[in-house]
Amino acid sequence: MITTPELIESLAADAGPVRRLAPLARAAGWLAFAALILALVAVSHAPRPDLALRIADPRFLCGVGGALATGVLAAVAAFAVSVPGRSRAWLLLPLPGALLWALAIGEGCVSWAGLPADGSFPGDEAGCLAILVLIGAPLALAMLIMLRHAARIAPAAVGTLGGLAVAGLTATALSFFHIHDASAQILIWNLGIALSLVVLGRAFASRMLAWVAPA
Repeated sequence: MITTPELIESLAADAGPVRRLAPLARAAGWLAFAALILALVAVSHAPRPDLALRIADPRFLCGVGGALATGVLAAVAAFAVSVPGRSRAWLLLPLPGALLWALAIGEGCVSWAGLPADGSFPGDEAGCLAILVLIGAPLALAMLIMLRHAARIAPAAVGTLGGLAVAGLTATALSFFHIHDASAQILIWNLGIALSLVVLGRAFASRMLAWVAPA
């Protein structure tokens, strides 16, 4: 019968080197993939016709900057908290961008006069939905695969941050391609999408991550 020291020695002899997780490098890889997706969408979709005028609007720039910062910082935080032993303070990393994003949108939502009386929204909503799917689906799938090891570590935190990252980058792209004629529409598309992704990420993160996690 093998003794405990012998068992430890045999396990140590057969064990391979452990590859350390590099959260910043992994986040950079996901963001590079996101940049590729956004570039492909930019090639296949014409920008909104009033883009030149909107870029001169400080509120528009603050909103886009806040959404972009939220997406980037949430992605970095998601990969950071997926590493065992990392501080939970990483959860606060996307907070500044999220606050700027929310404030920029909220300033335009003080008045709801732009919403049509029949409750409908102007613009090509089918095209907007297509952009959301084209950008959000591959980004969410890539995030899910890259963070599958977090299924038993911090699924709720990783799912929340991952959803926020996808929402921020999707809203950033949406601002350049879809015309928002009403303040209420901005609120529904941007914050509504972000909230939905975050809630879904937190509620189903354990199942989704465990689904693709290695045994």
